[in-house]
Amino acid sequence: MEKRLNISYAGIQATYWMVYAVVGSFASVFLLARGYSNSEIGVILAVANVVAVVLQPMVADLADRSKKISLVGIIEIMTIIMLLFMACLFVFQQKTLALSVIFLLLLAWHTSLQPLINSLNFKLEESGLKINFGVARSMGSLAYSILCAFMGTLVETYSVSIMPVSGVVVILMLMTSLLATKKMFDKAAAAKAAGGETETGNVVKEEVEEEINLIAFLKRNKVFLLLNIGVLGIFFSNQVLNNYMIQIVSNVGGDSEDMGRILSIMAFLEIPLMICAGSLRKKFSCELMLKVAAVGFTVKIALHYIATTVGMIYFAQLFQLISFGLFLPVMVMFIDEVMSKGEAVKGQAFFTMMTTVASIIGSLIGGVILDISGAKMLTLIATVFTAVGTLILIATVDKVKKN
Repeated sequence: MEKRLNISYAGIQATYWMVYAVVGSFASVFLLARGYSNSEIGVILAVANVVAVVLQPMVADLADRSKKISLVGIIEIMTIIMLLFMACLFVFQQKTLALSVIFLLLLAWHTSLQPLINSLNFKLEESGLKINFGVARSMGSLAYSILCAFMGTLVETYSVSIMPVSGVVVILMLMTSLLATKKMFDKAAAAKAAGGETETGNVVKEEVEEEINLIAFLKRNKVFLLLNIGVLGIFFSNQVLNNYMIQIVSNVGGDSEDMGRILSIMAFLEIPLMICAGSLRKKFSCELMLKVAAVGFTVKIALHYIATTVGMIYFAQLFQLISFGLFLPVMVMFIDEVMSKGEAVKGQAFFTMMTTVASIIGSLIGGVILDISGAKMLTLIATVFTAVGTLILIATVDKVKKN
């Protein structure tokens, strides 16, 4: 069962990020074709992230406190609602208020699922089934990269009308993975209730989960929240690179073809350390690896600032290995280690929320800085933000573990 469960959980991660490839990475392409201006698209994306910031802790609180519906069940319900939002995109062929609302809700709903899917890894392990989160998450990066490459060709061939079709297909694939996972999870839960052993031979023990509401969580985890301020600063540069790479590349003589290759390299370089994160955890502490990854983010954006050629931009992507590729799986493991079982999902939600806030700030401030001072100033400011965030993380991560 353990091998099948790892495959189905990897399928959840892969299809979740494939949905993002459709509705996130190609959002501008779809909305431009529907008659939206760049500024209107920026507002929709920013509002979607704001809504996600509000939704994430609420959904996480529900998941932590719910006794009647399992975490898998909550994810299934949210996925069905996301499918309905996606289906609504077939109806609108031009810019309307209704389309704006539906599209931003689709983006916000998708973002709100991320902490639940990350936490599902550890909920499954509570039943005695071992899940390799790093490998599963790396499949998300791989699937995202592949679909992005194909989506560009599909849109050119069939127009943006192919995007809702692709979105519905991918969400149905996500539902299939969720159903397979739930089936195995229920079987493991039955073994736990009987006080027996799982198919892997691991003795399943009952654990008393401490119920904790959102207010209590905030009071109890002040240092953790401060650490996440550091995460905000670190991920500011990540968002700048994701949103404005074409301007950064053009500033040193590159073009859109270079940009496409660079983003592809970034995605693939995330995979190796995501796969190896579990093995690295056996040798190094999460605190140490988070510090190394934070420094990697700082060096990467600093190299973009000092770059004078496209070749230097390509070289900078090597630090994706020890920045995003290491930070994400280790942060998920770190939260599971330091949080009690009754607050783990809220911990994942606050981490995701801070990366979402970084997306909002990076999207809005980044565009203004580009218009006023250009790409060089943007990468300089991003370097400063990231360096400050790195210092905050280094100063707090050990204290979080002690608390």
